[in-house]
Amino acid sequence: MRIHLPFNLQKTTQALNFFAVRSGRMINKMKAIKLLYFADRYHLRKFGRSISNDDYYAMEYGPVPSNGKDIAENSDFLGKHEKSYVEKYLKRSSNYDYKSIKPIDRDVLSESDIEALEFAWETFKEFDQFQLADITHKYPEWQKHENQITDRNSRIQMDYEDFFQDPGNDDYFQIDAATKEDSLASLKESSSIEKLWK
Repeated sequence: MRIHLPFNLQKTTQALNFFAVRSGRMINKMKAIKLLYFADRYHLRKFGRSISNDDYYAMEYGPVPSNGKDIAENSDFLGKHEKSYVEKYLKRSSNYDYKSIKPIDRDVLSESDIEALEFAWETFKEFDQFQLADITHKYPEWQKHENQITDRNSRIQMDYEDFFQDPGNDDYFQIDAATKEDSLASLKESSSIEKLWK
């Protein structure tokens, strides 16, 4: 059964705000959501939880956090409460960019969240959105669905458990086996507890 956790609007908004601030207050939305994916991947593997708890989908340009994309686009899919929170921090600038309009609320983010966001930014900031999409294509959680992606609108839901698999030549997300095993066990336990509360 696919691991599912409740989406965290505030953490995701602040993570996207973090990347905009680091980028000089404005950032390409596709680049930002790829950076969010890298931060989530890092945090999952090291700490056993995602920052965003978002639902990820495999698409033509790599993994896409569904709600994170809506936040970056200030989409009408956001509810009234969600829009109200997002619009305090982020403003859509064009079809391709959004900007930060308020400093990051660091109280929302844990120390480990910040560590993962810093990792994603420092490791991948020099790449543009298309280069980042190409990098995401080497990870098993996306490759698993590659043959099902037939056009730009194709999307297949990904499983957080697959984020713990290693590609053959990964230079970015190396982690020892014991930490990875503990993190996956912690993630599964959190997911099981969440299902009991539903």
